[in-house]
Amino acid sequence: MMRITMDDADERDRGLAAAAAALRRGQLVGLPLDTAYGVAADAFHERGIAALRAAKGRPDLAVPVMVPRIATVAGVARADDVARRLMRDFWPGPLTLVLHAQPTLAWSVAAAGDRIAVRMPLHPVALELLGRTGPLGVVAAGPAPADPDRAFPPALAEHLAVVLDAGTLPEGPPSAVIDCTGGAPVLLRPGPWPVEQLLAACPDLVVPPDPAQAGPAPA
Repeated sequence: MMRITMDDADERDRGLAAAAAALRRGQLVGLPLDTAYGVAADAFHERGIAALRAAKGRPDLAVPVMVPRIATVAGVARADDVARRLMRDFWPGPLTLVLHAQPTLAWSVAAAGDRIAVRMPLHPVALELLGRTGPLGVVAAGPAPADPDRAFPPALAEHLAVVLDAGTLPEGPPSAVIDCTGGAPVLLRPGPWPVEQLLAACPDLVVPPDPAQAGPAPA
């Protein structure tokens, strides 16, 4: 595994180039997101997504998709006006939207059905890498996800070709999750956002008494 620090400009460019090349080959990369490290594969590389599921030990894992910009979403999922408004108000940042995948795509990020989770992360390293690669399938890393020394335990690290080390990340809750695939958007997980702020941007948002009971949220 190649581990490259991101605090030096030359090393940063070398790391991003190495990570992009590894992803194109169907290999896995560790990268910083907002408040946690994740493990990424090329979202369109069947062998890469299979390797990602194998690394996590979950062959049926639904893999969230990270995008570099809002315009990219149209190529992977169908977003209505409500979803697009949420993207404009909260991206880049810790908000995941569950959308219907584009029916013309032949890929395997969804475990079943046509729903995929889509997000635009806030961390500049993640955005730079996404700008080079396009959409990535990304799942959470190990037991201490904000600490690069502990985010990738040996059993997971052995599956990685490159780790982009951005130091210890600010700790915080995982992203909010809103399901936009039904008649009205439903909050599955509030994340770091006050519910009032989400409702101000999306008055039709359905907020269950216990959002965790509304349905499964992406990892």
